[in-house]
Amino acid sequence: MKMLSGWGRFPKVECRVVRARTQEDVRQAVLEAPLIARGNGRAYGDAALNPGLTLDMTGMDRMRSFENGVLVAEAGVLLGDIIQAFLPRGWFPMVTPGTKLVSLGGAIAADVHGKNHHIDGSFRTCVDWIDLMGPDGTVTRTKQGDALFDWTLGGMGLTGVILRAQIRLRRVETSWIVQESVALTSLTDTIAAFEGAMDAPYSVAWINCSAGKTHGHSILLKGRHALPQDLPMDRTEFDLGRPGKTPVPFGLPFLFKGAALRTINSIYWRLQRRKAGRAVVDWDSYFYPLDGLANWNKLYGRHGFVQFQCALPKDTAEAGLAEIMEAIAASGQGSVLSVLKRLGSQSGPFSFPMEGYTLAMDFPTNKRSLALMERLDTITMAHKGRFYLAKDARMPKAVAQADPRAADFAAMRKQAGMAERFTSVQSRRLGL
Repeated sequence: MKMLSGWGRFPKVECRVVRARTQEDVRQAVLEAPLIARGNGRAYGDAALNPGLTLDMTGMDRMRSFENGVLVAEAGVLLGDIIQAFLPRGWFPMVTPGTKLVSLGGAIAADVHGKNHHIDGSFRTCVDWIDLMGPDGTVTRTKQGDALFDWTLGGMGLTGVILRAQIRLRRVETSWIVQESVALTSLTDTIAAFEGAMDAPYSVAWINCSAGKTHGHSILLKGRHALPQDLPMDRTEFDLGRPGKTPVPFGLPFLFKGAALRTINSIYWRLQRRKAGRAVVDWDSYFYPLDGLANWNKLYGRHGFVQFQCALPKDTAEAGLAEIMEAIAASGQGSVLSVLKRLGSQSGPFSFPMEGYTLAMDFPTNKRSLALMERLDTITMAHKGRFYLAKDARMPKAVAQADPRAADFAAMRKQAGMAERFTSVQSRRLGL
């Protein structure tokens, strides 16, 4: 038995863990007991926890083939492994979340999205096929256009165990990003700036949701892959080097509340405003700034943190986001890491994104923040939004079931015999 948690370190659950290195290892586990597969533990909550049997897939981390940007790899391979192997050859993930430490299986299960969703969609865009082990131990190769493929992308590992997949990478001419940062002073201006940047390959904004004079201020970062002619003379086209990770030796939860939080957010915005403009930055800093802090999840203290991430449809997004931000400010709480992204159209029956905006915020785990998140749930539902299961650790069943797709997903799982074999703490909590 082993005490496990997601990246948020809440909740912590004692689980029996079996590590798989081969397909036969997976089959034996599937036939033994109900389980959930777990990659690198980067889901924030309890999506990859099962007390009875959690199947550790990090031992299946082999890359099987690569030709002209098409990669076949096992589920335990990390996106960071793929980048290290193929960026020097001019290839980069077509879609990537805000960490490169997610496994390929985890990226598929959560159908992760990145800063380019408004143009390229979610991770399913780059997946050609998946080898999936079903409840009876048989392996099915499911591909684009199959119903099983669609349910698996975003299905949180509840349709079977993802063994391997074929994905397509993006051709790039350098490892650098041309970044343009813009300092803005209101949510309305931020939304307008996003809408005016729909042709930017990447866009993301940090926004201040805490009370104070800089409430609603934001920093919008637009980006594109740099061409050789964009680079200063002293830079090589492909440079994977980055200074070592800065360790986080202990928690600093007092920084995430009250006057300290307001001061941090105000100072951050002012510093970033001074640096606004065009710059050529390395790929790691642009896509994965938090990966440079080792164990940054410990900053919130021993109780961990919970993240609230919702998506709101375009026609209600600004009103809904304003209401959410006002509720946070009125509560006296806030988040240092408040990230806003523009989402494009989305296919798939159970994936998170929808055409509109997504806002993600971290809060220390305590009674006040959990109560606040219930209020944010209500606002999100009133504006016809939805919630990201990869970040969820505490959502009530009634909230999850307010998404009409949840009942369809649960019915599909029951009919296919998946519900009895693939379960997690989250799936039981949400009635999936």
